[in-house]
Amino acid sequence: MTSSTNFKPVIKWTGSKRTISDEIVSTFPEEYDMYYEPFLGSGSILYQLSPSEAICGDICEPLIGIWKLIRDDPEELITYYRREWKRLQDEGPDVYYEIREKFNETKNPKHLFFLSRTCVNGLIRFNSDGEFNNSFHLSRPGINPKRMGPIITEWSRDIQDVEFVSGEYNVTTSDVSQGDFVYLDPPYFNTTSRYYGSIDYDRFLDFLKDLNDRDVKYALSYDGHSGDTDYTVDLPEWAYEEHLMLSSGNSSFKNVMDQEVAEVKESLYLNYERPEQTEEQSRLQSF
Repeated sequence: MTSSTNFKPVIKWTGSKRTISDEIVSTFPEEYDMYYEPFLGSGSILYQLSPSEAICGDICEPLIGIWKLIRDDPEELITYYRREWKRLQDEGPDVYYEIREKFNETKNPKHLFFLSRTCVNGLIRFNSDGEFNNSFHLSRPGINPKRMGPIITEWSRDIQDVEFVSGEYNVTTSDVSQGDFVYLDPPYFNTTSRYYGSIDYDRFLDFLKDLNDRDVKYALSYDGHSGDTDYTVDLPEWAYEEHLMLSSGNSSFKNVMDQEVAEVKESLYLNYERPEQTEEQSRLQSF
């Protein structure tokens, strides 16, 4: 297991657990067969865990397209990014908006990757029509390809044994069975539609109950607090054995949108008893 302070994100994605990935992973079972992560996003938990085998997915097809490119053809992605980044430096913001328009028309994964690295604060944001709508970051013209290339290469090496699935959470986990482990980080129900896609609460509860009935262990990042705003949704008692609250620092999204800094605390629900706790784990706040 690696420290979250060493994490070098290859993809920026709203809702990333980068700052608390080590705390989250420290609560995972010591042994399991297949690792499943159906809300992959930026892959911070995947990076922290480094499982020998994994099936990871997301409903955002272009995002999964990026992951497959990183795994299967990193040089193509590196070359594309280098070329478009150079155009951006030479020609200015018009290049960004040209690529944004192309992405919204074609959903090309390479376009989304470029946008994620050159938009304001790296915030992946979509409108109600599913179109990417964040603006160009004028004061930060994108990470230099000389830095980006090695990051892509390192990730490619580390995810060779990961299977990527484009689809809903139940599709990614269709083959899950007793002995496997599932980490779930769905869009939060009480937040805005800035996340890509949405899920039905009752249907999701049915999914959790099915995992429970089949003795499949899972950890669920879900709801919490942002500043004075409470996003908590009461899960039924059968859905978890333990509820932890983790501090993930300040909300960059709220900082950008509202010019405020709000401390974010996130819930982590476990449907199993944690193994013997280390000193680090014992500091996690349980409810």
